[in-house]
Amino acid sequence: MNTHVAQTQVTRATCPYCGTGCGVLIETQQGRITGVQGDPDHPANFGRLCTKGSTLHLTAATSVQQQTRLLRPMRRAQRGEPPSPVNWDAALSEAADRFAAIIQEHGPDAVGFYGSGQLLTEDYYVLNKLVKGLIGTNNLDTNSRLCMSSAVAGYKATLGSDAPPACYEDLALAQTLFIVGSNTAYAHPILFRRIEDARRAKPGMKLIVADPRRTETAEMADLFLPIQPGTDVALFHGMLHVMLAEGLIDTDYVQRHTEGFETLRTVVSDFTPEVVARLCGIPVADLITAARWFGGHTPTLSLYCQGLNQSSRGTDKNAALINLHLATGQIGRPGAGPFSLTGQPNAMGGREVGGMANLLSAHRDLRNEHDRAEVAALWGVSEVPAKPGKNAVDMFEAAARGEIKALWIACTNPAQSLPEQQLVRDALARCEIVVVQEAFATTATCGFADLLLPATTWGEKEGTVTNSERRISRVQAAIPPLGEARHDWAILTALGRELEARLPAHTARYLPGTATLFPYETAESVWLEHRATTAGRDLDISGLSYQILEEVGPQQWPMRAHATHGQARLYTDGRFPTPNGRARFAAVAYASVAELPDASYPFSLNTGRLRDQWHGMSRTGTLGRLFGHVSEPDIELHPQDLAALGLKAGELVRVSSRRGEVVVPAQPSDSVQPLHAFMAMHWGSEYLGGMDSAGRPRGGVNALTTPARCASSGQPELKHAAVQIQAAALPWQLVAMAWMPASQAMQARERLKPWMNGFAFSACVPFGREPDERVGVLFRAAHAKPPTLDTVKQIELALGMQGEQVMRYTDWPHGQMRAVQVLTGSDGRTLSAFMLAGDTRAEAWLKPLLQEHALVDAFGRDLLAPGAEPAVAMVSKGKQVCTCFNVCEPDIVVALQRCDGNEQERLARVQAELKCGTNCGSCLPTLRKLARDNASVPQTETS
Repeated sequence: MNTHVAQTQVTRATCPYCGTGCGVLIETQQGRITGVQGDPDHPANFGRLCTKGSTLHLTAATSVQQQTRLLRPMRRAQRGEPPSPVNWDAALSEAADRFAAIIQEHGPDAVGFYGSGQLLTEDYYVLNKLVKGLIGTNNLDTNSRLCMSSAVAGYKATLGSDAPPACYEDLALAQTLFIVGSNTAYAHPILFRRIEDARRAKPGMKLIVADPRRTETAEMADLFLPIQPGTDVALFHGMLHVMLAEGLIDTDYVQRHTEGFETLRTVVSDFTPEVVARLCGIPVADLITAARWFGGHTPTLSLYCQGLNQSSRGTDKNAALINLHLATGQIGRPGAGPFSLTGQPNAMGGREVGGMANLLSAHRDLRNEHDRAEVAALWGVSEVPAKPGKNAVDMFEAAARGEIKALWIACTNPAQSLPEQQLVRDALARCEIVVVQEAFATTATCGFADLLLPATTWGEKEGTVTNSERRISRVQAAIPPLGEARHDWAILTALGRELEARLPAHTARYLPGTATLFPYETAESVWLEHRATTAGRDLDISGLSYQILEEVGPQQWPMRAHATHGQARLYTDGRFPTPNGRARFAAVAYASVAELPDASYPFSLNTGRLRDQWHGMSRTGTLGRLFGHVSEPDIELHPQDLAALGLKAGELVRVSSRRGEVVVPAQPSDSVQPLHAFMAMHWGSEYLGGMDSAGRPRGGVNALTTPARCASSGQPELKHAAVQIQAAALPWQLVAMAWMPASQAMQARERLKPWMNGFAFSACVPFGREPDERVGVLFRAAHAKPPTLDTVKQIELALGMQGEQVMRYTDWPHGQMRAVQVLTGSDGRTLSAFMLAGDTRAEAWLKPLLQEHALVDAFGRDLLAPGAEPAVAMVSKGKQVCTCFNVCEPDIVVALQRCDGNEQERLARVQAELKCGTNCGSCLPTLRKLARDNASVPQTETS
C-alpha cells in the first residue's frame, strides 16, 4: 500500500501582533497552515516567539477560520438585519456609487476613511493616495492615532523627524535602562527576553521603571518609581533639575548640537526634588537616584510606549523625556537614545507613507506647501488638499453630528477601541453608509456595516512591514486567500478605479500622462512607487528591494542607493533634520491628567494590556488556551479599597465615568495603589455585556475612557479616566460552562451574543487548551431579578445542553435552576457542561471538575443538590502561569519550596521539572517573582 505523506512547505513572514516585528516561519501542508516557528535568522527575535506569536497557527485552524472569517462580500438591505452574500462587482459598484454621490452632493470632506496599524505598507500607501490624491480630502486617519501619534509629534518637536534613533542591539549595550509608561514584559515580551539576557550578561546594568502600577516589568526593576498618573513631565523635569545641580549635563554636546536649553533650564528650576517628589508621590531619594543613574551610569536607553503616548499631554511627555537624552548627550551612541516602542506591527510603515490625517508620503508634512506640491507631482495630480483632515476621534465626532456621512473602515474595530463608545456607536448608526473592510466577521464594528468586504489576513498577505527599530521585513503569503478574500491594497485599488469612473471633476485634476492613479497589479508595484517617494528623504530606501529583503534579510532605514545595509542608529554625527541641523529642547509646561479624581469620581482608572491577548481579541480571542492566564473581564482594586466597599474577590461592581459605565467583577491586587484601579484594554462588547438603566448596551472598558486628547498629536487619553466604583447589587446570577466540538465553539458564542445585553451584567469567553477536539465556552450573567425560564433555556440550547445526557433541578418560582450534562467515555463519566442559575456557589467545585475532565461518579447526587458542598473534595489547580504547558501557580510554589539554592538555581530546577518558562518565556517575569516570594522550606527527615 502506498502512503502519501504531504510535504511541509515553509514561508517567511512576520508576526501580526506588536511592533517588535518578530520573524516567523509558517509551515503549510496542502494549502493549510499547520505550524509556526520563530525565524532564527530574523534580527528582531532570532527565533523566539511569545505566547501570542507561538499560537498563530492555531488561530488559522480550519475550525476557527470557518467560524470567524469574513469569506465573501456581504450586504445589509436594512440596518439591524443580518447581511446577505453579494458578489464583488456588485459590492464595489454599490460602494463607489454611494460614496461618489455623497462626495458630489456634499463635497469630499463629507466622507472619512479609518485604517489600521495592522495594514501592510502597500495597503496604507494605496489608501493614502486614494483619499488625498483622488477624492481630495485629508479625512484619513488610522488607529495608530490611538497608539503612536504622540511619539511622532514628540520626535518631530525635538529631533526634527519621526525617526526612533536607537535599535534593538542597544538593549545589550546600555548601562542604564529607563522604562516609563510601558509594561514591556507583557506588551513587547520578546524585547523583554533581550533585556533579561542583557542583565544576566551585565550584572551592573541598572533598570529603572516608572509606572503608576507595579507591573511585571516593575517587579524586575532595580529602582521602581510608582508615580501618580499624568506626572511624567514633572518627573523628567525633576530629574533634569538634579542633573543640572550635580553636573551630569554634557555641556559640550548641548552647545554644539542643540538649541533652547537656557529656556528649559528656567522651566526646570522650579522642579526641585521636594516639589517633584510631592507631585509624583515618590521618595526624594529615589528621584535623585534615578537622575544619577540616567546621567552618570551611562550609556542610557529609554523605552516608552502608551503610558506616555495615550495622554492629553502625550507630546509634552515624549518631548520632556527626549530632553534628558539631549542634555546628557545620550543619543546617537551605542546603548543610548530615546526609543519609542511601537504598539502595532506596522504603525511605523503607516507613518512612512503618510497614512494619517496630518501626514504625507515619506514623512512630508501636510501643512508644508512645498511638501504638498512634491507629493502631488509624484502622484500625477495638480494638488493635494491643504485643509487639515479630521483625526480619529474628530472623525467620529463629526459623523455623530452628521457632518461626515460615509465611513470606510479597514482592518480595525472602532466600536471597541475608540474612547467614549456611546458616541462612536451613535456615529456609526447615523452615517448614510458604513463600509467595513475586514478579515473577521465577529468584531463589534461589523454589526454596524452596510457593506462587509472580506480582506486577507496573516498567512495570506503579501508586502512589507516596519518594526519599532525602523527595520523593514518582507511578508510573504503562505497560502492563497481564503474564500473570496482579497488583499487590502487590491480592494482599495479596485475602489479607486471605480471612483475614477464616477468622479470626472476629480480626475480632471490629473496631470497630463496620468491615466489612472491606481495602475497596480502586484504588491511590489505599489512598493516601488512608495520607494520612489522616499528618495532624498530621511527615510530614503532607494537602495532597498523585495529581492534584497528576501535574499539578504530585513533592513533598517535609511538604506540609500548603493548601500549594502541599512543604518542602525541615527544622529551619530550630532546633525538633526531641522533647518539649522540642531536638536530643539522643548520647554514644556507641566499639567496632570485631563480628569483629576474628585469626590464624585474618586478612583484613577488605568488601562493596559494582558500578557496573552492582543487589542480587540478578534484573533487571540478565538483560542481558549490564551484565556488561561486571565480568564474573564475584571477590574483590579487595592485590597483595602475592596474591603472598604464591603466586597469579596469576584463580586460585581458598577464602574462609572462621566461618559458611561460597566459592571464587572472586582479582584484584589497589590499591583495597584489605593484609590487606583486597573482594567485591561481588550475587554469590549464582544466579551463584556450588559444593559444600562436606559436600556442601552454598555459596551466594554472604552465606555469609560475620555476623548480628551493631546493638542499637538490628537491622541486621546485612553490610559486614564476618573471613575466611581460601587457594589453592583445584582442578587440573581447565572454561570454556565460547556465543552463542545472546536468547530462549534465560536458559533455558540455568536448565538449567545443576543442574550449578552439582556442582563445588567454578562460575560462570554472561551476556555480550554488547544489543540484539542473540544473548546470551552463560559457564559456569566447577573441581574436584579430572575429573567424568564425561557431565557435560561435558550442559553442552555446555545451551549448545546440538550438530550438525555442533561439532568436538571428547577425551582423557578425562586429563580433557581441547576443543570449538568454528563458524558460517558472509555475511562468513565465526565462533566461536559453545567448551568447554575440563582444559587451559583457550586461553581467553586463544578468549574474545576469540568475544566480538568475529572471523573464524576464519586459526586453522585451532589451534582444537582442546590447549594450543597460535595461529599468528595474537588480543588482547582489554581491560576495558570505558563500557557504553553498549562502549569499553574500552586504547583510552581510547591516545587519552589522543595528546591534549595539561590533564586536562579531554584528557578532552573522548577523549569526542568515542570517545563514552565522553557518555551516562549512569556511567564518568566512571574516565575521570578514567585521564586523571590516563596523561599525553600526545610525538609524534615522522617524514619
